[in-house]
Amino acid sequence: MAPRKKSVSAAHAPVSMADLARELGVSMTTISRALSDHYSIGPEMKQKVLKLAKKYNYQPNRMASALRKGKSKLLGIIVPYIEGHFFPKVVHGIETAARHAGYNVIICQSSEDVAQERRNIELLLSAQVAGVLVSVSRTTTDSAHFDKVRSRGLPLVFFDRLIAGDDVNAVVLNDYEGGYLSTRHLLAQGCRRVAHVAGPQNLSIYKNRRQGYLDALRYAGLPADEALIGYTDMTQAAGAELAQQWLALPHPPDGVFAAGDYSALGVLQEAERQGRRVPADLAIGGFSNETFTVITKPTITTVDQRCEEMGQAAVRLLLELIEANGAPFTPRQIVLGPELLVRGSSLRLQQPADKPKSAAK
Repeated sequence: MAPRKKSVSAAHAPVSMADLARELGVSMTTISRALSDHYSIGPEMKQKVLKLAKKYNYQPNRMASALRKGKSKLLGIIVPYIEGHFFPKVVHGIETAARHAGYNVIICQSSEDVAQERRNIELLLSAQVAGVLVSVSRTTTDSAHFDKVRSRGLPLVFFDRLIAGDDVNAVVLNDYEGGYLSTRHLLAQGCRRVAHVAGPQNLSIYKNRRQGYLDALRYAGLPADEALIGYTDMTQAAGAELAQQWLALPHPPDGVFAAGDYSALGVLQEAERQGRRVPADLAIGGFSNETFTVITKPTITTVDQRCEEMGQAAVRLLLELIEANGAPFTPRQIVLGPELLVRGSSLRLQQPADKPKSAAK
């Protein structure tokens, strides 16, 4: 007597294609073709397969199917963090554009740690993603670990943050212009000693924002005072600490351009703690248009980074690389224009009623 076939238990989840094939006594190829309505499978067998698949709530492994065909429909994303305003908005833009193109995404956080960033790369490679989108951590000083992605022939696109000087495919904001606009605005409001909360200079965004600040001073005929430039990790606490140092100087600054909104918030809180009037005694500008900047008192002048547009543009560039299928592709950088949002923290002079509270170079 032939051994009785073992039936699949409905409680045993998930049910595989092999389970269905075993119960019906047919090959996995037959099951696969029946589920995809292939012409080579007769109506009776198709009906049996579909009935059994429905019975056990069979869910096809689409990733495995894509890999068998040599085509993954997954994009890997690495971001420094997912809280706040900027990165969640960028990721939303990425997901929207990816979904419209028929792709799903895997999101990893480096937590501003280059070691974790390296682990993220390994995870995405093992997940067989079709391409990788990266915004590097503050602690990343070189791009050597991304060579592993390139060596696999996988498309790689950076967004917002990249290593200063790297010639790579990227979508970035014109951070230089953002720094220039913000500093020039403070000068136009009557500030003559403008300090700068700078970020890690290994990252292009902070290097370019600092250069914009320096050139705005130069354009106004004012010297740059190194005592008024502080290099930090861009946290709220770092901004407060620098403000405490600067406000204790014999000639304290009358304006501060912070390269990030969290450090701008720290400057604002320290100024208020010391009883300084903002913006009368100290005008403040930040960068990133974080959500909290519209609920502080006063509200914080900042630079909008066009987050969702950046995410969508990064996906479009990555898909171009995927479709190029390894063909020579000259590295390209897409540069988005910033928008200065003028608010209470810097507005010393009344603007004409017919002009919006924003500025452009």
